[in-house]
Amino acid sequence: MQHSKCYSVFRLALSKERNAGPVTTSIRHIAKLAGTSVSSVSRVLNNSGYASPELRDRVEAAIRTLNYTPSKGARMLRGAPSRMIGLMLPSIDVPFFGILAHAIEQELFQHGYQTLICSTAENMDHEARYLSMLLAQRVDGVIVASAFGNIEHFGVLRDAGIPIIAIDRELSGIADDAVMADHEEGGRLMARHLIGLGHRAIAIVGAPAHSQPIQLRLEGITAEMAKDGIAPAAVAMAEEHSFAETYRLARELLASRPDITAIIGTTDISAIAAIHAIQDRGFSVPNDYSVVGFDDLPEAAYVFPRLTTVAQPIRNVGQQAARLLEALIEDQQTGDGLRQAAVVKVPVTLIARDSTGPVRSAKNPF
Repeated sequence: MQHSKCYSVFRLALSKERNAGPVTTSIRHIAKLAGTSVSSVSRVLNNSGYASPELRDRVEAAIRTLNYTPSKGARMLRGAPSRMIGLMLPSIDVPFFGILAHAIEQELFQHGYQTLICSTAENMDHEARYLSMLLAQRVDGVIVASAFGNIEHFGVLRDAGIPIIAIDRELSGIADDAVMADHEEGGRLMARHLIGLGHRAIAIVGAPAHSQPIQLRLEGITAEMAKDGIAPAAVAMAEEHSFAETYRLARELLASRPDITAIIGTTDISAIAAIHAIQDRGFSVPNDYSVVGFDDLPEAAYVFPRLTTVAQPIRNVGQQAARLLEALIEDQQTGDGLRQAAVVKVPVTLIARDSTGPVRSAKNPF
């Protein structure tokens, strides 16, 4: 008798939903219409964990009523998880992201997952098209580093119940979990190192200007300089993160601001470009200018002079992101929704090499 009453209420809910007009369907809509929890719907969608026949009937009826299509996450009635993970990065020809992708792919492979790597070229349309592809491929989860502040288009993953991990930056409102280096602290370390060497006329060269990690590093730099009552002598930011663009900016900066004594590159690529620009104008590093970078790419130890830089453990960041996603997927498949969201900030350290030294006015002229 209890089941009949429940079924009658459910039919009434279906009738109301039909009369309500078109809706943007998500896993939450299914849960509401079926009168159950999101985790219970997830168990039916993924065909994992226990779901009573009566619950399964209600969820499947809601799926049909709401026209919840397989390409938008109804992996449900189509069998086991795909064991495929989407990895969306702004560009894999940038050394940092190449190393990150390799670390993530290797970690996931060891646990039986295959990785679909999507290089979005920092193009929002590319991101949207890749999202459609990942949905169609029925990925079990996605790790993403978006180049943009406008991330509403990632809502299709959230609405499809696909676990998301943000990497190298946060995606507030889309992914509650993120793994990233402590970019702001890294900016503080760069500024403090140069100030400790006597530099006060410090310029910043970098890219891309719209990047969340770069903005955090800039905030750290300016906050640390403010402690000593100074501000950046100049800030030159490119939209494209490339050696050529940051080299051009550094050349222009050196020509227009002869008073500067040090340059902070917001990445190692930017810092190495600045070293080349200084040397090509006939000056010396660190005798005439000090230069510091961020990342500690392998190239940092090979350039001449060897680059002083803030090291972020790139491989560790990738491995932690992969493990966190695996935990999210397991939680979804078992129906355990009690785990607290996590934003993991990985510590950074400054590695002093040969590209920084005392400010030139304080050096012995003989």
